[in-house]
Amino acid sequence: MEFYNDYPEDFNEFDFDESAVIEKIANCIDIIESGVAILNIDTIDDTIQLCMDSDFIEEGLFLVESILEFSPFNSEFWQYKGILLNNKFDFPEAYFAFTKSLALSPNDVESLINKAISEENLELFEDAIETLEKVLLLDQNNEEAFFNLGFLYERKEQFDKAIELFNKAITLDPLFAEAWYELGFCYEFNDKLDEALSAYNQFLEIEPYSYSGWYNKGIVYVKQNKFNEAINDFEISIALNDEFSSSWFNSGVAYANLDMYTEALNYIKQAVALDGNDSTIWFTLGQAHEDLEQYEEAIKAYTKSLQLDKNSFEALLARAVSYNNINKHNLALEDINEAILLNSKSTEAWETKAQIQRNLSDLESAIISYEELLLIDDKNFEAWSKLAEIYSEMGNLKKSLHAISVCTEFHPEKSNSYFGKEEKKILLKDSSETSEYLKSSFSSNSNIKNESSKDSIELKQSNRTL
Repeated sequence: MEFYNDYPEDFNEFDFDESAVIEKIANCIDIIESGVAILNIDTIDDTIQLCMDSDFIEEGLFLVESILEFSPFNSEFWQYKGILLNNKFDFPEAYFAFTKSLALSPNDVESLINKAISEENLELFEDAIETLEKVLLLDQNNEEAFFNLGFLYERKEQFDKAIELFNKAITLDPLFAEAWYELGFCYEFNDKLDEALSAYNQFLEIEPYSYSGWYNKGIVYVKQNKFNEAINDFEISIALNDEFSSSWFNSGVAYANLDMYTEALNYIKQAVALDGNDSTIWFTLGQAHEDLEQYEEAIKAYTKSLQLDKNSFEALLARAVSYNNINKHNLALEDINEAILLNSKSTEAWETKAQIQRNLSDLESAIISYEELLLIDDKNFEAWSKLAEIYSEMGNLKKSLHAISVCTEFHPEKSNSYFGKEEKKILLKDSSETSEYLKSSFSSNSNIKNESSKDSIELKQSNRTL
């Protein structure tokens, strides 16, 4: 089963008295409308900063623009305008505001850092890097610049460089929670899972109530196949935010990997209840039902997954298997044919198709499917052995013997193939190689020598009656 990651959480949420902020905003509006704003700039400045911290964006912009009307060369208020516009996701206008601020105060570090944020969101990555490098020329110990540079390189998937920069930020500020968080993500992406765990643990020391931090740590444990530890962390994440579907989903994945299928089903059902428009969750629900041999329910879940993603090869393949398991072979054949149209290089799909055709007693078509599989993997033991069985059922013993011969050539350790070859040769009244294959078989599995000898006697007796 698969798992996937999601990182939705903000850090260090600002605690504020909303009514007090509203009262201060109203007071500043009265000041502006009374025409005495120039005499109360400090009061308005403090209120604008409260607006930025408490997400009163429109109110903050009104206050800023009121000041800029009579003080258009105040770089600090242009900076405030840019920050508020960044928070509003109006990055082009924010970029313009920071450009104005920096025209008035070219070396203002705060404006440079926030301008880089606008540039990043406008996908001007090289410009953002240049801006932050200028910050470090002005302030070589600016941990925020190192962090933002690291985040830019993370977005560019240059994870080694990002790790270097996040570590510099943490060296300057060991309590820089966001830097520990992103460092954990980069280590995880680079498959340095022990380092990722260490980084997430450091983050959780600072932010113990972060549900996404516990979730990410659980994901690392899943990747290490430490499923009990993963479940523990997912449970903490759920306790902190029981509406975060990814924690429920990946708890289910972890339980499934422990063969605790009932628990897995219950958790994945909850994930579906929280996020019913995710095709992957519905697909995994189908897998959970299939693990419990609840094939009708599995088919319903796979069908829902396909409604959300009609080109899901995995869902078509899985539904074909479930249809086959409840003897709805024609429906199974329809699904597997669609799956093969999406991915004709899947040996699993061709093997499934051959099994379905065999169940439909269409042995000639099953042979063609196994031959298609062998064009992809010409040493596939299962395909050759199944071909041997089918040819035997059809009475084509020479082709059956050839298939078994290929099995023994590619997989001599699978000694039962030798016994099968002996049987076919005897039935063909050609015992010239029987002894040789028996000796080879005995050498690879001496524990079944006596049983094999008895089988040979019975076969010979049977041969005399033909």
